[in-house]
Amino acid sequence: MRKHPVIFLLILFFALYTVCSCSSGRTVTEVLGSIGLSSQVPLFLDSKAVSATKLNFQFSLPVKVLTVNVEPNYAVESVKEGEIIEVNFVEALPEGERLIVDVVVEDDQKNTLNVVVPIRARNDQIPAFTITEVRTEYSKPKVEFIEIKTKSSGNLGALRLFAAVHSMEKPLFEFPPVEVSAGEYIVVHLRSLEEGLVNETGADRNAAKGTEALDDVRDFWVPGKTKALRKTDAIFFMDQNNKIIDAVLLSETAGTSWAKAQMNTAAELFAQQGAWLGSGGYGKIPIPNDALISKSTTTTRSICRDETKSDTNRAADWYITKSSNATPGKANSIKRYEQ
Repeated sequence: MRKHPVIFLLILFFALYTVCSCSSGRTVTEVLGSIGLSSQVPLFLDSKAVSATKLNFQFSLPVKVLTVNVEPNYAVESVKEGEIIEVNFVEALPEGERLIVDVVVEDDQKNTLNVVVPIRARNDQIPAFTITEVRTEYSKPKVEFIEIKTKSSGNLGALRLFAAVHSMEKPLFEFPPVEVSAGEYIVVHLRSLEEGLVNETGADRNAAKGTEALDDVRDFWVPGKTKALRKTDAIFFMDQNNKIIDAVLLSETAGTSWAKAQMNTAAELFAQQGAWLGSGGYGKIPIPNDALISKSTTTTRSICRDETKSDTNRAADWYITKSSNATPGKANSIKRYEQ
């Protein structure tokens, strides 16, 4: 029966470790190297969509590719080997298409590694947009939402939405490929509680039938029924280069420091990219005093951007509406709640 090379290597490693520790004083790596073997095995490190026709997969050691399969089955033109595997496709992949890539690689010691990884095709057509309205509170059947308004046409595929307290690593929502026009309101509803909650990715913007899903407004729904957004939170949209497209910083109360580590991390990121400016100016980490104070927001008193003014990335761009003036999918109410 054929022995797996990795199992054989592990057995050899422990045998050599015993010999080395008892006599020669040489390290296992030195002994293995002297007989032409390596104690290292390849590790998968990262994957990235480099262009419309190229995906990269990074490993810890140079490897060659034994097999590569892509679902959907887009034709592969060529594969470049090494520490970074380049998979080149015959034709451009659809912007933001979700792919499953199954690749088997082998190093020079015949150690093999099978990696199955989801990855989004490259999308360089993300439109300009701003976050325009946020609801952090829930009262069934009305759920929390984040609304954006496009400034240009483009494709939303692979655009990621984050809420810091939910996770700084895992997106709250990742958009599928969808062509949009300038001036569209797009609403991401942050729970899925009803029937008929479809993501409106095509020409039909009347397909979703859930509460507050308006006709001619593009609606998307985050799977699950749990709360994902807080009154103290950092909301941001990020592209495939990890560049923030737009952000809003919320704090339930004023203060000079963040209580949660995720909020401090988000505030540092906002400062690095100029996504939110505080009293200290560009590059200074914003504190709760610099955020939109969200204490008074409710299910019907939403957090709104002043759509009559240009975006300055400051709390002054935002206000809380009066009761019963939340407007997901519509222009924001100008009626302000006096705190």
